[in-house]
Amino acid sequence: MQSLDQFQAERQLEQFSELLAGGRLKPVSRMLNALHPGEIAHLLESTPPGKRKLVWSLVDPDIAGEVLVELGDEVRSSLIEGMNPKELIVAAEGMETDDLADLIQDLPETVTSEILKLMDHQDRKRLEAVLAFEEDTAGGLMNTDTVTVRADVTVEVVLRYLRLRGHLPRHTNHLIVVDRYERYQGVLRMEVLVTADVDLLVATVMQQDIPAISADIPATEVAKIFAKRDLISAAVVDDKGRLLGRITVDDVVDIFRDEAEHNLMSRGGLNEEDDIFSPVLNSSKRRAVWLGVNLLTAFLASWVIGQFQETLEKVVALAVLMPIVASMGGVAGTQTLTLVIRGIALDQVGKKNINWLLFKEISVGFINGLFWAAIVAAITILWFGSVQIGGIIAAAMVVNLFFAALAGVLIPMVMRSLAIDPALAGGVVLTTVTDVIGFVTFLGLATLILQ
Repeated sequence: MQSLDQFQAERQLEQFSELLAGGRLKPVSRMLNALHPGEIAHLLESTPPGKRKLVWSLVDPDIAGEVLVELGDEVRSSLIEGMNPKELIVAAEGMETDDLADLIQDLPETVTSEILKLMDHQDRKRLEAVLAFEEDTAGGLMNTDTVTVRADVTVEVVLRYLRLRGHLPRHTNHLIVVDRYERYQGVLRMEVLVTADVDLLVATVMQQDIPAISADIPATEVAKIFAKRDLISAAVVDDKGRLLGRITVDDVVDIFRDEAEHNLMSRGGLNEEDDIFSPVLNSSKRRAVWLGVNLLTAFLASWVIGQFQETLEKVVALAVLMPIVASMGGVAGTQTLTLVIRGIALDQVGKKNINWLLFKEISVGFINGLFWAAIVAAITILWFGSVQIGGIIAAAMVVNLFFAALAGVLIPMVMRSLAIDPALAGGVVLTTVTDVIGFVTFLGLATLILQ
């Protein structure tokens, strides 16, 4: 069943495509510029390259930078290539520090230098602070636009300061409390601020049990911290506890989205940043590598089958039944593999509990193997009238489901220890293991028993 958001997105794309096909550029421009930058990015990514540049030319320059940040790497790069330096500088104006840091790394050096020259000293220092960290770390995600207060002032002083300031950054659910050396002390929640006695000191009403996030931890760890603690924003500090900036929930949502896309696309050996409408030759080159890997594993399975050619020629029923063994092992192994990869991603699986998980999954595989082996054996006996073949396929299924569970646990753990993404290569390795073991067991037993 479609969600409301999915329905609205599809309807929006349909209306947009109809207007574009009819050459009605003014309505297209009005529609585009009334949308959120993320929605504009979605429409651009849903538009074939031939029309994409036309659509991009209709986007208001004032929000162009925000749209670029929302796009995938490949689409963003293609649009940036077609922009002149002046357009890029205009697009970068007024962007938040963390978004500008994401964008500026894709811009030509001459444009980057010009943007830095146009920025005032304070903004330039903020940007340089973010760029000093890797993109996929807390420091690379943070925004330096923070509101800080001291613990030794009263609530009334803080309220007067906020009124003079006139505005607060987005997603400000608390103020950050620091000492005179800018070291993080805790937070002052907004709901506490507006309800507390104005004569109380900030030290009395502040919350000290919310730790800050170290600037060098990976972005995926930041996302887990936000999820576990239900955070809207969090302070980022250096190794000495000095405040550097803050991370907000909108950045974390992007991390979750990127992780989900990565896990989905990597199963096919693809990159989540790839343009769905990229040129045919580019797409062909990317996919050729993955197809080549799969071809090698297929040849390996075929070679194993070839070793039992004489047996297959004598008993044709084996060729008919052979895919069942491999298929059941593949499905069972994939179930375990998916479960373990998810556990690794959520930090639920490690050295301390891997033995218990291995025992559990092998037990599940063994029980399911016995159950389905009995059913398949009964069908085989009725179909081919051979108790021997029924027994052979039953034994092969039990063995294959056992090893499928074993491989489903061990493959991602070994890959993680080798710094290989299990989501990217785990499926191919697992399929090879279950195919080879399934064929060897089934055809090996048949060779021993039937000849």
